[in-house]
Amino acid sequence: MPVTTGEPQDEAALAGKLASLSLAERISARVATMSRAERRVAEFLRTHSSEAIFATAQQIGAATQTSDATVVRTAKTLGYSGLQELRHSLGKQVVAATSPLDQLRKRLERPGSQSTTLLSQVFAEATERLAETARRIVDADFGLAVEAIAGAREVIGIGVGPSELTARYLALKLNRMGRHARSTGETGFRLADDLLTVTGDDTLVLFWPSRLRGEMEVVLDHAEAVGARTVLVSDSLGPLIGDRVSVALPAAHSPGDIVSEGMTTQVLTDALVAGVRAHDEDRATSAHELLTDLRSSLSQVNGPSLRNRG
Repeated sequence: MPVTTGEPQDEAALAGKLASLSLAERISARVATMSRAERRVAEFLRTHSSEAIFATAQQIGAATQTSDATVVRTAKTLGYSGLQELRHSLGKQVVAATSPLDQLRKRLERPGSQSTTLLSQVFAEATERLAETARRIVDADFGLAVEAIAGAREVIGIGVGPSELTARYLALKLNRMGRHARSTGETGFRLADDLLTVTGDDTLVLFWPSRLRGEMEVVLDHAEAVGARTVLVSDSLGPLIGDRVSVALPAAHSPGDIVSEGMTTQVLTDALVAGVRAHDEDRATSAHELLTDLRSSLSQVNGPSLRNRG
């Protein structure tokens, strides 16, 4: 039940209720009363705790495209006296948090923590994250994402680091269904080459988990300029840049988990591919048959040869 207040005399009681809660719990309790701009600030604070500890109101405002006043107002809405108290609280939470290695070590040190127990923990964790992703996805948004991909002249998957692997996987699966797709993991100046030929008939699938990067603004600006559609797949950037993309799909993950961050994104990508396949089964089937024929022909090649076609 959201913690709400309507009268000045309720403020003290509200502060008392929120005082014992973590930042994430405060956000959950107050999100229903927050403006859209405040929600963006709150989501940034939740997913970028380490950075926020040392950030000024101006820096947080710039990262969330809000004002300094909105940042301070968000802190007070969450029950803090101001940004300074919020940062102090975040500092204690970050210090108290343990690294993934420490968490795994503790699991191994528990009595009875045999391989079968660890296996169960990993699968339980994976199941929870998949269930959370399924719960957060809106069916209509998923349908819009499939339509954007299926209707594109070309699909460009964009991801950096581990996310690049998912972008490459999406392009591979779409190519095997007879669709034009490519991927990129470039950053900086080299990304310009991959954006150069994007047109209004294309769709960009953005695998951006949680961290804001400088090139994101350029990618979104260029997509808007040429009229390309954009599909965002992210754990937490939806509230921050969701209004800049055609559709945003959540892929839940939690820092410190022992399950790969990209696991839910991979499964969601498979769902998108399945949706595109269902959009045009004949096309996908024809491409699969051609792929099979080509593989069969290549498997019979024993060495260099060139048929005489004269």
